Amino acid sequence: MSVRKREWTTPKGVEKSAWVVDYFDTTGVRRLKTFRLKKEADQFAATATVEVREGTHVADSASVTVEKAGALWVASGENAGLERSTVNQRKSHLEHHIVPLIGQVLLSKLTVPAVRDFEDKLREAGRSPAMVKKILTSLGSILSDANERGLATRNPVRDIKGSRKGRDRRQEKRQKGKLEVGVDIPTREEIKALVAALDDHWRPLLVTAIFTGMRSSELRGLRWQDVNFKKGEISVNQRADQFKAIGPTKSEAGVRAIPVPPLVIAALKAHKLKQPNGAHLVFANPDGEPRSHTNIINKGLVPAMMRAGVTVESAELDEDGKPLLKAKYTGLHALRHFYASWLINRKEDGGLGLPAKMVQERLGHASIVMTMDVYGHLFPRGDDGTELAHAANILLN
Repeated sequence: MSVRKREWTTPKGVEKSAWVVDYFDTTGVRRLKTFRLKKEADQFAATATVEVREGTHVADSASVTVEKAGALWVASGENAGLERSTVNQRKSHLEHHIVPLIGQVLLSKLTVPAVRDFEDKLREAGRSPAMVKKILTSLGSILSDANERGLATRNPVRDIKGSRKGRDRRQEKRQKGKLEVGVDIPTREEIKALVAALDDHWRPLLVTAIFTGMRSSELRGLRWQDVNFKKGEISVNQRADQFKAIGPTKSEAGVRAIPVPPLVIAALKAHKLKQPNGAHLVFANPDGEPRSHTNIINKGLVPAMMRAGVTVESAELDEDGKPLLKAKYTGLHALRHFYASWLINRKEDGGLGLPAKMVQERLGHASIVMTMDVYGHLFPRGDDGTELAHAANILLN
């Protein structure tokens, strides 16, 4: 690899000069790169020498733009058969956030400082911290895909995340906080009121949600063949996405068998008698397709919460200037949280008192770490003052 000065005279008689780095890349192709200043040429030569030796160098002329790499990344997802919602999210991140700000940047020029600048611009443009994190994840995925195609050799997003990993995890825990009973998790009294307020139409679905902790997509994809009335058990084998397409569970751990109480079995038996012969899905709409998530929330859960008096004051006022009430919990995940707490709580407190591993399996979490990160603080401690005093007396006497 050599650095040399090039001098020439333009047709108008103006003398010019530049510094040229002359080298062979990792494939043996000769490359020339021109710089205005010698120190820039020397810096590039030093970096390129190491990259060529390590087999990680990609010349600018052999690189592609972020926009082009993003288009290949979207195509990879489509060809791999990713869910439509996932592919649509990729397209949205690329079109609305990545391309407008760094779409024309070559991958070979995308460095850690360039990614940091992109991150700052996203914040300045009003993207939320959560959205910024998602977009950076997408950018990192684009670069990983480009690496596999030989279009890039570095992934500055991964480098940044690696250096931030511990700090971000601590910060996320401080910001996220713990799920609270009565705030994020319905109380026992609220669930009792909700169950009592359910009408015949929505009772089967919502009691199943309460006492199985199934995700909305799993409920919407549940088949009658997966309900075992004799054993009192529901098997989760598939899910319905937001476009009503049936597919596999969120992860391999999502495939599971959940024991259910007689209350659920009775509700499902009554529900089945009302369905036409040959019905496939348990909670189908009138056309036999999976119900939409929005329909379940707006037509089922929220009205039931209102009837049960599980409400809070809203920012809106009535004619007398008093705050209007709204449903306290507006997502099925609140019912999933309650189910998890019911599994964890001690038997003397009305729960099942199950160990963490069984809670993980019932919820369909991919790892015990996920279960403990979300619900670990709900597990009863075995080292309270009374037990410690008792243990100390036994030890010392």
